[in-house]
Amino acid sequence: MTLHTDHQLRSEATTTEWMSPTEICKELDIPLQTFYQWRAKGIGPHAYRIGRHLRISRADFEDWLSLRSDP
Repeated sequence: MTLHTDHQLRSEATTTEWMSPTEICKELDIPLQTFYQWRAKGIGPHAYRIGRHLRISRADFEDWLSLRSDP
């Protein structure tokens, strides 16, 4: 039986991989301007403003991407 402290459980549960708009664009092979156009139209992946930076969680990006798959 393995015992975890509250701190260990919280840090494991809250580990999130963050991506920048530039990383998203590299992965999708699209211009950065396209990402910002999607954002302005409200159709891009959910982004978080952290200070003056935009960040997208890997999970949110993958969820958003899966909704756009072509059947």
